[in-house]
Amino acid sequence: MQLSDFDYVLPEHLIAQFPPETRGGSRLLHVNGATLEDCTFAELGRFLRAGDVLVFNDTKVIKARIYGQKDSGGQIEALIERVLDDHRALAHVRSSKSPKPGTKLIFNGGWVARMVERQGDLFLLEFEADMPVLQILDAAGQLPLPPYITHVPDDEDAKRYQTVYARDPGAVAAPTAGLHFTDDILAQLREAGVQTAFLTLHVGAGTFQPVRVDNIADHKMHFERYVISSETVAQLTAAKAAGGRIIAVGTTSLRALEAASQNGFLAQPQGDTDIFITPGYEFKVVDRLVTNFHLPKSTLLMLVSAFAGYDVMKNAYRHAVEQEYRFFSYGDAMLLEKQTL
Repeated sequence: MQLSDFDYVLPEHLIAQFPPETRGGSRLLHVNGATLEDCTFAELGRFLRAGDVLVFNDTKVIKARIYGQKDSGGQIEALIERVLDDHRALAHVRSSKSPKPGTKLIFNGGWVARMVERQGDLFLLEFEADMPVLQILDAAGQLPLPPYITHVPDDEDAKRYQTVYARDPGAVAAPTAGLHFTDDILAQLREAGVQTAFLTLHVGAGTFQPVRVDNIADHKMHFERYVISSETVAQLTAAKAAGGRIIAVGTTSLRALEAASQNGFLAQPQGDTDIFITPGYEFKVVDRLVTNFHLPKSTLLMLVSAFAGYDVMKNAYRHAVEQEYRFFSYGDAMLLEKQTL
């Protein structure tokens, strides 16, 4: 398939610049083949039953964007892609000239890092302070809002661009389908017999990288690290055996589950994955998907087209634009039924 197959026209005013007034106050489009139903997110429980399992990504967004200068004086901006340990991190670095190995980078607050080496498009940075990298970022960094959100991150973003169940710091972008869930909604679902399970996939900046090839088969996905606990593996295995449905909350949860099952159901519960899901992919774990609306020509639009059907998604997005749903990270949600092949 061609990149142009995944294009659509989106009026700019439908790109949500801010979260809804209250968490959980978004709309929900239920997509079941050709049948589209406009709902509110609070109605999600209508489509679930006892024994179903909602699988959440409990990654926590870090203040990954940090500014400073090279020891020569040139201004720099670093976006931490992955924290490797207490003192080392891989980062995207923007500057007039790329720093060479050995260059010292002095970040806001006086934090110093040395550029060790290039690793592809990323720079390996080693911080000199005794304080762990995550604490340095928390003190001096900025929340890395997506490029289509134009305002400077503020205190409200610090709360709302984070799920209520975020636990494991390391993501540079939120698993945005989870932003709709509140503690009350989760409690109501559990009372109805719907199970909740958790995994971790630290979302990287590559999620916003555009596809630069016409033939999507030529696109190379970025790697992301995922971990699925033995408890979650046992829970999902039991639920499947009992006839429960596995419902991924967000494309990151789906990617982790499917990556873990390439050689058998959840047979590889942790690792680095560059899985690229496009129409024609046979899903091995996930039965339904809660997700937001995705950018034109994006790999995530390709993923949901693989899950629900290409023509189904074209129709759903056309409907969402006509009904003025809010799009992208702070936007509204969809519940997708998996197409039957």
